[in-house]
Parts: sequence; structure tokens; C-alpha cells
Amino acid sequence: MPLHIETPLFESPSLSKSAHRQIWLKLDALQPSGSFKLRGIGAACEAYAQRGKRRFISSSGGNAGIAVAYAGHHLGIPVTVVVPASTTHRAKELIREQGGEVIVHGATWDEANALAMSMIGEDAAFLHPFDDPLLWNGHATLVDEVARAGFKPDAVVLSVGGGGLMSGVVEGLRRNQWADIPVIAVETIGADSLAQSIQAGQRVTLPSITSVATSLGARQVCAQAFALAQSHDVRSVVVPDRAALAACERFLDQHRLLVEPACGASLALAYEDAAELHGFDKVLVVVCGGATASIDDVRKWAASAG
Repeated sequence: MPLHIETPLFESPSLSKSAHRQIWLKLDALQPSGSFKLRGIGAACEAYAQRGKRRFISSSGGNAGIAVAYAGHHLGIPVTVVVPASTTHRAKELIREQGGEVIVHGATWDEANALAMSMIGEDAAFLHPFDDPLLWNGHATLVDEVARAGFKPDAVVLSVGGGGLMSGVVEGLRRNQWADIPVIAVETIGADSLAQSIQAGQRVTLPSITSVATSLGARQVCAQAFALAQSHDVRSVVVPDRAALAACERFLDQHRLLVEPACGASLALAYEDAAELHGFDKVLVVVCGGATASIDDVRKWAASAG
């Protein structure tokens, strides 16, 4: 059996009412590690274990590292995760709870990633948080599950950080003969590397991440995500932090499930009946989850964001 689980798919009455159209949710916040990351990370870890690797090394702002630690625990393989200083205490504790070693290095994920890559030995596998075909193939199972359920949406809304989820979803759409379905890619201001790259016509590296949605905090999207933005119908949307945070609170109130601001960014489109949803009758929102923020964190950030 795979390390990830098949997650619920259903129409949300409250979100459908706010958006004036059917809003369907794919609840990957219910994955054992708390986010969609386990789909791709789990598949990659299993593949590397079969190749004889005896240690997993990763770099992460939180959720990917938690997924690697979960996979390593269940496969009996030790895990080291290098995280930047911006990683929350909660994220570090969740990695340690699964038996993972946590090393804090650098102010940004890029600096943490550089150290992690320098630690790779012959018997170790490096688990990139978003840039690996093994991950994309694993994330594509999300679409496989939707297709098996017999539901075809008119559009898919998802959040973009490094672009791993988007790459996997597009792969899933194509392998299920749904290449005609557009993807609405949502970022927050200050973590909008895909939007800026599309506007510039080339991959842009952000000077820093200024959004509270640190799970979207890749300063540059992977090459695959940028290429897919040119070859697939990808529609980029950027929302302010306050909209993402407000969506987290409303979603918790209505669905009794806490998600991170990175996930709230996508939910914000439905809560605000965004223009980008107009013209679609049935919209699938990927509730990607995130386990690294508490409700106190969300409210503290919301107060700071005004």
C-alpha cells in the first residue's frame, strides 16, 4: 500500500454559496502528514528505498520535511531535514515526533537547501520538496482519485510555492485525458514567483519572501512548473496575505479543519467569488493543508496584516 491515503472529495455548501457556483474540495489536508506533500514524497521515498538507499536527506520550510520524516519512520530509514530559521517551532517538533533529525540553517529555504545537498553521501537519497519527477507522479494520484470518483471539474484551483503540486496536477489531468481543464494557480503577494515569471517570460528569482505564507516560500518555481505554465492553460492569481488568513479562519469555522495560509490562498478565491472563477460551473479546490501553523499563528499574522 502507498504511504498516502485516498482523501475525501465533496461539494462544500458554504463555499458554493459564497462563490455562486459549485465548489468541490479535495481534502488533502487529511493526509497523515497533514498535507498533500505525502503523495509525492511517499512515492519518492519508497522508490529510493527499493534502490537501496539507507538515509533520507531533505530541505524544507516544514511540510515536505514532515512528510519525509513520516515516510522514513514507516520505512525504517533515518531522516535528516535542514530547515531555514523562518520554520515554525511546530513544524520542527512535528518532524522530530516522527524521529527525524532537524538542522536549522540559513534565513531562507535556498540556504537550507544548499546545506542539505552538501550532505548527500553514496547511501543517501535527497528528497527535494518540489522539483523531482517522482514527486510529480505521486502528486498526480490526486487527480486519479477524482477521475475514479466520476467527477470532472471545469477548473482546478491550487496553491503554488515551488510548483510541485501544480506539476503533479497537470500530469494527472493529462494522463486522465483531461488536458482541457484549466488550472488556476494561486500565490500570495510576496511569494509570487510564478506570477512574476509568467509576466517576465522567464523564471524570476524573488529577492526575498515577504508573505506570511512561508509554505509558498520558494524564491523561484521549478523549471517544470514554468514550462507547464506555457503549455497548459494555467491562470495565475495573486492574493494578499489578509485574504488567505481570513479564508483559513472561515474554513476552520465552517469545516472544522485548520489549514495554513498557503492553502487559504486558494480558498480565498471561492470565499471572495473571485473574477477568475466566473465562467466555471464546477470548480475543484485542492485543500493542500499544511500542519506547521496553529490557529494562534493565523490570528497573530492576521492582526499584523490588518
